[in-house]
Amino acid sequence: MKYEAQLKQAKLDAIENKKWIQKWKKTNHRELDSLFHRAHDQVFKKIDCLQCANCCKTTSPIFRDVDIKRISKRLRIPISQFIERYLRIDEDQDYVLKSSPCAFLGDDNQCAIYEDRPLACREYPHTDRKNMFQILDLTRTNSEICPAVHEILTQIKR
Repeated sequence: MKYEAQLKQAKLDAIENKKWIQKWKKTNHRELDSLFHRAHDQVFKKIDCLQCANCCKTTSPIFRDVDIKRISKRLRIPISQFIERYLRIDEDQDYVLKSSPCAFLGDDNQCAIYEDRPLACREYPHTDRKNMFQILDLTRTNSEICPAVHEILTQIKR
């Protein structure tokens, strides 16, 4: 599959990307945002996340209290039961999924709670936000999880 090859290439590009990230940290912040936003828009015209869903298969978003309340309500279960069944507290004291892949990911890569998914899922892979300089290290990490992020970095490096 095309996306698997991109993820392999992302691992091969990790050292090079780390060097670029260090360089970009010194770039004008508005200019950096503009580069990322332009590449983000171009890449997401071509990439279909439902063909990959690697983020849902391998990582966990942070679940904020408001996310937990909204999803519990959707599932019609008490908040305490939702937390007990699906979540754990990580080393940063954030609620995250107990296991991967995400319990709400279907065999067709569709999300069973898409309309009520956590904010972290809504914003992933975070390449269209303001102040990209603040999350460049996360972006580099995400490039090995998300083929779109790898492609965005590749475009910006050109």
